[in-house]
Amino acid sequence: MPIQNYGVLKGQVFESLRATAQSEHFQILINRGHTPHRIAINTKSSEAPSQVLYYASNDFHHEITDALAQSNLANGFTPLESKPGTLALDFIRRNLFNRSEMVPLPSRGPGDNDDLNDRLDFFVQQAMRDSSAIVYAFGQHWQDASGADKYFPEVNPSTGIHDIHMNQGNPKGAYFGDNGIWQDGGLLFHFASRNRWAAVFTAFQSQSFHTDDHTGNPISDPQPAPAKAGVRIIAALVNPEGDDPGKEYIILLNKTNKDINLAGWQIVDKLKKSDVIGNKVLPAGDTLRIQLTGQGAQLTNKGGNITLLNKENLKIDGVTYTKEDAAIEDQLVEL
Repeated sequence: MPIQNYGVLKGQVFESLRATAQSEHFQILINRGHTPHRIAINTKSSEAPSQVLYYASNDFHHEITDALAQSNLANGFTPLESKPGTLALDFIRRNLFNRSEMVPLPSRGPGDNDDLNDRLDFFVQQAMRDSSAIVYAFGQHWQDASGADKYFPEVNPSTGIHDIHMNQGNPKGAYFGDNGIWQDGGLLFHFASRNRWAAVFTAFQSQSFHTDDHTGNPISDPQPAPAKAGVRIIAALVNPEGDDPGKEYIILLNKTNKDINLAGWQIVDKLKKSDVIGNKVLPAGDTLRIQLTGQGAQLTNKGGNITLLNKENLKIDGVTYTKEDAAIEDQLVEL
């Protein structure tokens, strides 16, 4: 079954502890003196290969930041429903980043900025120096009534959040039962004084990025892999003049030297509503405009996601845009 007590923990960063050989977790203390919590972040996989996949952006632009800013969450933990249209994270379905930009990193290394400890510390130190900074940690909440926290004893009883990583695509074994959709972990930092967001997302190399749309269990990697299919979403008219339904469209690019039949392919929005493309051909090395019907996928002006699925229901491409991107009426948003 999926992980329990999924949600987001919000607060100010006060202290941190780097991962060690005895404890392969980077620890963060937030909200000192006011419902303090510990954030525990895996820096090593218990399944081979041991190096953790890592993605980070020091200037993160995504519709989730608009959603968090508008949510006015209280400090502390907020439970989240694992479904589209909420604040829940899903690496695959929310188009948070490009999988190809993830890199494997060891927990500890001999140099500077060469391991996961160093990369996490880079963001945490920024947050500790900036009194306006807030961290949002997504994962599984816990409370241990047996006593004080062993890392930060002021957290009494021990309370915090873990599973700050991808929580789907696990192979059969110890963590297969944790699989689920819309329950991924991650860290988002908001530096209000600079009007800037940063993000850190991790996954294990044993996990699959092709997962069942209901269970989050891994599915066999197709051949050829969708990531190499060569079709990309490059632009969209998100905010047409007048009423939006029926006027929105997206533009697809075929990077290959062969025509691609799009029959049965779908455009899916952030609420999982979809438009079937129909019997259209995307010419080799060319673009194609796909008009949305207004009855299926819709591109909200408040920021959203656009996902392209093939006829096997596998993700070919996914993009995101913010409320700011969609602010100008009747102008294409470059994606």
